[in-house]
Amino acid sequence: MAGPVTPTPKLIDVARWLWIASACVGMLRFVVQLFDRETLVAEARRQNPAMNQDQIDAGVNGGVLFGLLIAVAVLLAYTRLANTMARGRNWARIVLTVLGGASVAFGLFRLGAWASGVAAELGVEMRAVDLAVTLVTTVLDATAIVLMYRVSAHFRKRVTVDSTFLRT
Repeated sequence: MAGPVTPTPKLIDVARWLWIASACVGMLRFVVQLFDRETLVAEARRQNPAMNQDQIDAGVNGGVLFGLLIAVAVLLAYTRLANTMARGRNWARIVLTVLGGASVAFGLFRLGAWASGVAAELGVEMRAVDLAVTLVTTVLDATAIVLMYRVSAHFRKRVTVDSTFLRT
């Protein structure tokens, strides 16, 4: 018989949903970009001027399908990691910290490049919706990281329970 189930601390539950929300926002923006067929075809034509229209269409279709598969896999991975973290697994918290830290660093870099004008000088177009998504996901990820570490006892308790179980 299993021991009593301890409820997930509120901050951990909020962090879980922030991770999932961040992944959903990022995936939604990526999917919108995938369905901008005109831009994808124009870019394929620019990169491969010798290709005919059938080849370009096939390449774009394959790229969209592959992109959708990757987007779903990333969303599932983040959801699984967030749920595992909420159950008190410290390794999931560490993985999310590394992924989220990279996301926050990249987001701050992107926002800084836009704000300083460096992106424009390099010819990189940054649309308002891209900046908004970057800002939202950066804030969501940073907040989720902070919340996970505000309730470190949740993870220590889990380690103690696991090690006790292993000794029996």
